Amino acid sequence: MTTPRTEHLVLPGVLTAGQAAATVHGILAVQREDGAIPWFRGHHLDPWDHTEAAMALDAAGEHEAAERAYEWLARHQNADGSWYAAYADGDFADVTDRGRETNFVAYIAVGVWHHYLSTGDDTFLDRMWPAVHAAIEFVLGRQQPGGQIGWRRDDDGTDTADALLTGSSSIHHALRCALAIAEQREEPQPDWELAAGALRHAIRRHPERFLDKDRYSMDWYYPVLGGALTGAEAKSRIEEGWERFVVPGLGVRCVVPNPWVTGGESAELALALWAMGESDRALDVLQSIQHLRDAESGLYWTGYVFEDEAIWPRELTTWTAGSLLLAVAALGGHEATCAVFGGDRLPTGLDPDCCAQ
Repeated sequence: MTTPRTEHLVLPGVLTAGQAAATVHGILAVQREDGAIPWFRGHHLDPWDHTEAAMALDAAGEHEAAERAYEWLARHQNADGSWYAAYADGDFADVTDRGRETNFVAYIAVGVWHHYLSTGDDTFLDRMWPAVHAAIEFVLGRQQPGGQIGWRRDDDGTDTADALLTGSSSIHHALRCALAIAEQREEPQPDWELAAGALRHAIRRHPERFLDKDRYSMDWYYPVLGGALTGAEAKSRIEEGWERFVVPGLGVRCVVPNPWVTGGESAELALALWAMGESDRALDVLQSIQHLRDAESGLYWTGYVFEDEAIWPRELTTWTAGSLLLAVAALGGHEATCAVFGGDRLPTGLDPDCCAQ
């Protein structure tokens, strides 16, 4: 077994070098030989969380394992450019949810760009470009006239026009990464630029175009994490929701008013705070969720019900560990992670305020 690179994954009160290595090995232990990374062995794989875990492996220098994860996606992409929403234990032949969720499909672009920036491997980018291109085309086929992206296509081919703010914000991030890949390959995609600008405009100016999920913390911070809100707009949004969602010393609520904090949402908020330039607050959030760490496996429990002082659900998920490692990598200055989540080298698309109202 390889020894992960942990110098940028050491963070006071969050991870020692030994703990970081244990967390990376925890993800590797779940990964199947064919590259698939399910939530945990015996549970399902979804393409978004699979990619998140692969990105964490790249942040730790486990490039071969990460590449196998992306090759799994390329091998099992549907003819229309999508992937299904869930595969039992990462078995592509055992589909448990045949819906195709647009933010799941788009996220390959974020992972592929992160891997390229981590390795400088042009041949990998060439191999993955057809999969990225087909995925983005599928997703943009669900874009609505107002710029937002319908969140799902059912197995019978029925498209859902309703859009989710979290999902569309993640897609905004993915579109920018896809444009960066296209630029690197000198294959400009002007239609993608227009789509990214229209989507950003919808996120910034038209909340009514999205389903009302205001109770969920992801809808609060994802417009910042996905790069649609920056600067003063980002700061205002985070301040506005801070007391609703952040439980001091415990982490971030998944949904209000439920007394349940979750590791994934907490780590993602920390990553959004880092992107805003608020590293001290990001560190505080990451330190607050160390009660979720399982010392034996190095992985993290999904959540904690603080009224009952109970770990729930009883699952140690690769994506929770992955999100934490990526937040730590950003704070630790890992170049590829900083570039992908900080916006460096990511095009913005058309100025959103030039889009039609």
